[in-house]
Amino acid sequence: MPSMLNTRLLSAGVLVSVSALALSACAPKPPKQLPPEPGPPVTNTMPAPAPAMPSGPTPGSQADFLASVGGRDTIHFALDKYDIDQISADILRAQAGWLLKYPNKKATIEGHTDERGTRDYNLALGERRANSAKAFLVSLGVDPSRLTTVSYGKERPIDPASNEEAWAKNRRAVTVTID
Repeated sequence: MPSMLNTRLLSAGVLVSVSALALSACAPKPPKQLPPEPGPPVTNTMPAPAPAMPSGPTPGSQADFLASVGGRDTIHFALDKYDIDQISADILRAQAGWLLKYPNKKATIEGHTDERGTRDYNLALGERRANSAKAFLVSLGVDPSRLTTVSYGKERPIDPASNEEAWAKNRRAVTVTID
């Protein structure tokens, strides 16, 4: 009987193995891996360069005005004077060139004096200085309707000291463009 028992056990083992094989054959198989779909051709992996930013000041701005006239927005005057000397004339010619290049821009010409003299006297002298600079620009072709004048007299000194060097700096007319 042992041999029969062994045969039965062997038969039962074979049956279990065959059943397991049959079941594993019915199990779903993993799908075959396909190659990825081809994408668009790659020609350049570098990002496009950013557009170049303009260098320098914005055309037509006060900064552009200053750059174009070499930072010379100011002319100076002798004591109690409002006439345009040769140095001031050269500065005003450069300013007129810029103003003629930008015919829609307007400007204010500020007249200033040193601290000596009365307030009323200095306001009147500052006005004469501003008007003198305006008249010179107009003589170079700048439309007078684009230019306004204002006198600050001695109220806005560029150098608050009380000496000849400071007074010379304060006797001036300054051209400021209007944006």
